[in-house]
Amino acid sequence: MGNVSPQDSFHVRYRKTSPIWGDESEAVNTALTWAVHRTVVASDPKATARDAADLARDVGQTITKDGIGARRAMELFDTVALPASRAPDDPYNLAYIPSAPTRAAVAFDTVVSTANIFGGTWEAGSGAIHLENQAIAWLISLLDWPASAAGAFVAGGTLGNLSALAAARHAADTSRGRPEGGWFLACSEGAHSSVAAAAQILDVGVLTVPTDARGHLTGAALDEALGARTDVFAVVASAGTTNTGIVDDLADIADVCEKRGLWWHVDGAYGGAALASPTARAMFAGIERADSFIVDPHKWLFAPYDCCALIYRDAARAAAAHSQHASYLEAIDRSQFNPADLAIHLSRRTRGLPLWFSLATHGTEAYGRAIDTCMQTAREIADGIDALEHLELLVPPELSVVTFRRPGWSRAEYARWSHRLATDGVLLIVPTTYEEETALRIVVVNPLTRADFVLKILSETMR
Repeated sequence: MGNVSPQDSFHVRYRKTSPIWGDESEAVNTALTWAVHRTVVASDPKATARDAADLARDVGQTITKDGIGARRAMELFDTVALPASRAPDDPYNLAYIPSAPTRAAVAFDTVVSTANIFGGTWEAGSGAIHLENQAIAWLISLLDWPASAAGAFVAGGTLGNLSALAAARHAADTSRGRPEGGWFLACSEGAHSSVAAAAQILDVGVLTVPTDARGHLTGAALDEALGARTDVFAVVASAGTTNTGIVDDLADIADVCEKRGLWWHVDGAYGGAALASPTARAMFAGIERADSFIVDPHKWLFAPYDCCALIYRDAARAAAAHSQHASYLEAIDRSQFNPADLAIHLSRRTRGLPLWFSLATHGTEAYGRAIDTCMQTAREIADGIDALEHLELLVPPELSVVTFRRPGWSRAEYARWSHRLATDGVLLIVPTTYEEETALRIVVVNPLTRADFVLKILSETMR
């Protein structure tokens, strides 16, 4: 290229106009201008799902021979698609387990997409993976795990649980040999639905252990259920169940797993975030002895969808189960743990970077304060419900889930109340089931949620 400088050479090679796509400046500016504006404004609390036929009518056909253009595509997304998508970051979206990412994390997710880094192997994305690993290292420090620990960010808790249990089964196959009747995993009836899904995919059975009166899996009940069985390869404990937010008796469960030589996996998809709170850390005593652990930063660590941190005490055991080998993969640097070696994936975006950026921006103490604020808000809501004569508190919050009911209401009445408040954009609380009765649950993962506002609505609308 003659006397062209390296910088000039870069711009010649990577000019913005493509012979195929043309000049995409308008598309880029349209999308990024919208993203900048959207990042700093509140979500619409009235946003909700719509009928498929209505959406088909209002959107029309967007995939055409010649395209509809960036402006029209952006207009349809902004005015039709987005309003038909529930806002998880609204402070009064208190259903399921919502998401309340920091603005820094949301903004950096755009950076991650723009950088387009392949995050499956160290050879392809070492810089970005190194930054992700700093966020993982912080989580490892909360677990008080040894230097052998490592992890990776995967798409969600379901994939995290599946990957951890696949590693556990591989370890059992290797050390003990598969029993004639196949393997079983043990968990409580309060375990997340993804545990049963993982068991089905792995073709293993489920030994369901009864919980105590408080809803906790205990070491005594686990030990009794295991009895003389030798076909159980792993135990799954919950560090914050989805329905009631309780934390199993981790230290006692650790004793049983250690005595019996069982892989112990802790599902902290929601509640594991409370490890960052100095006031809640004692609730997780014993977790330092677990073999694997997950937490979803998109739930209560203020990151955007989708992001689950999957961590192993001894990452070499995970790599033995998950590393992929092929002629085209032999150039991979395996002196480092590649994210692809630690879970059921190969291709992956560096989805842990928004969490890293937010942590680096705000500091870990701010995370602890935010989580403490959520737990305090949940306690205030619970105390307020307990004081209202027309409501009954069912499960006092251990973390930030409040389970309660309106005595005398039918399932239909709960549903009508929930739908009315949702469509009015006031509160999003949906019915659940607790001890075979219809109930309601509130989950506080947004530090902007105010207890006095929630209690005012409950008092005025549920009499």
